[in-house]
This record gives sequence, C-alpha cells and structure tokens, in this order.
Amino acid sequence: MRSILQTLIIAGIFSLTAMNSGANSEIVIAIRYLQAQGASHSHLYLYREDGKLLRQLTTDNSGQDSGPIFAPDGATIVFTREKPKAIREFWSVDPLGKTLKRLDAAPDWYTQAKSSPYFTNMQPEETAPAAATSSPLESASPNPTPPSTYKSSDGSVELILREDPNDEDDQVNGPGHGKHYVLHDLKNGTETEFGKIAGFYGAFELLHDSQNKDEYFLFDGPLRIAFFDLHLNSTDGDTVFALDLSSPRFVRLSPNWATPIPLPGAAAFLTLTENRYVPIPGSKKTANCSYMEHCDEKLNKTRYAREKSAALCYGASMYRPDNDPHVITLRRSSD
Repeated sequence: MRSILQTLIIAGIFSLTAMNSGANSEIVIAIRYLQAQGASHSHLYLYREDGKLLRQLTTDNSGQDSGPIFAPDGATIVFTREKPKAIREFWSVDPLGKTLKRLDAAPDWYTQAKSSPYFTNMQPEETAPAAATSSPLESASPNPTPPSTYKSSDGSVELILREDPNDEDDQVNGPGHGKHYVLHDLKNGTETEFGKIAGFYGAFELLHDSQNKDEYFLFDGPLRIAFFDLHLNSTDGDTVFALDLSSPRFVRLSPNWATPIPLPGAAAFLTLTENRYVPIPGSKKTANCSYMEHCDEKLNKTRYAREKSAALCYGASMYRPDNDPHVITLRRSSD
C-alpha cells in the first residue's frame, strides 16, 4: 500500500510538472476567420497554452475586435473594436467571457503597452542602412571582409558566418546560401558547416532581439536556439529557420515568414506565422493568412486556430501567473 508520504510526493511532482508545463497560462487571440460568402469578422478566442480552446469571448459583428491585452493581474482583457468610418471603441471582458462592457476610454496600461520582445531582421531606424538589406551580396574583393562571428553569452557556442566567394549560392540570398557557415562548439572545439547539419536548406541573416540588437540567441532551460531568415522566391517571399543548437538541426518555422516571440522563464516560444495562398473553405479562393503558434523545447508546433481554416491574427496576449513577465503581448502596428 502506498504511504501517505509517497502520495504527497507524487502529488507534489505532478503539481510541479503541471505548473512548469504552462498549465496555468492562457492566451487570448483576435482571430478573423475568412469565409467564402459575406463579411467576416474578428473575434476574441481564449486558449490554454497547450492549444485547447477554452471559449470564444466575443461575438459582435459590428466591427473588428483587435489588440487584446491582459491586464497586469490577468483579471480582465481590454481590446479595440474597429468600426466603419474609422470609429474605434475600447471594450473589456473577463477571461470567462462575462462582464463584457464598453469603456469610456482605454486604461493607461493598455494604450502604453508595446509588443513584447521578438526576433527580427529589422535594424533600429537610427542604424538602418539606406539600401535594402535583401539585395544580392557584393562581389568578392581581393581583400574579403572577415566573416561575422557571434558567441553565445554562456560561452558554449559560436556562429561563424563564413562564405565561399567561389560558390554561386553564397552570392545571393536564396536556397543553398550559408552552407559554409560554421557552428563552433566552444566546449569540445568541434566545427560543423551548416550544409552538413540536418534540415539545412539555406541560411542568410541571423535574427536578433527587437529590443536588444546584440542578442542573437534564445537560451531558456533546455531551449537553445538561433534564428535565420532566408529568401525563397518572389512568390513565397522569405522564411525563418530555427537552428536547434542542442541537436544540432534546422527546423523551418513556416512555409513563409514567422516571427519568434520568447516566453522568458519557459523552454518555449510563440510565433506569428504567415501562410500565403491558404484555401478559403467552401470556395476556390485563397488568402494570405497569419496565425499564432506555440513551439516547445523540441520545436513541436501547436496552432491556436481551427484546423484547415483561413484566418488572420489581429493581435494576441498571454497571461502567465507562474512566470515573469506575467503578460506577453503582440500588438499590430495599427493598434
């Protein structure tokens, strides 16, 4: 017979596992499901972090619900309702879908909230070069510039972005570029060219944190990632690969672009994922869509949306009572 002490220990382990797996975390997303006929509208949907839909929070079709943000204590969600003739209303609702009410004005914490840090290839305006960064690389010169190197803060790995001037793939941003980049393990001294790493298709630019342009790695517990962008073609645009430094291996985050959003204190991250030419159910039409997704430490992806849907994300916010910061937010540029 199991002792009371054993039972308490097992219960404690289960409780700790549930907490660490984000069982108490919830994410609210403004989703507009595109439909074959008639106007479609954006509503708020609340998900558990593991992808389970908890409930739809709004149903009004007079406008587009966007920009949801959890209050700092997680008790309410404030959002914007965009109506015709440039009318913008502010509303609040609790996570149970009750106490829906229109506000006279948005609270200060809502209007002042910004998107949480994310990984990007965009440079700050004050340092952005005048020329487009997606143009072909300059021709090799007699005195080539030394390769850029990036060392992780813990001193475990170094990325050496070395190019071969005699390799045509290395002269343009496209598939095959970056095969001569090097992953240098500083612990054992081994060097591995990217072209020999599982899942390699191409790597061009190393993404950096939007609020710290000198941070190029996402390390959190067992999660050890670097992100690279790559131009595909004029139809598919750009995409993003996660380089799992532990395996190592490359994992493509989306058929098109994906913006990684760290979840500090958790071995996981969110992505705003773009999918082009998604079929609209019940029609022969397609649309360029966007979705919120979750990647765990093994880079398994969970999508916060109906299966086989054509949808647009109009903003999202996650409340994490067991982690700091408690609120992770994605705001559209128009919010």
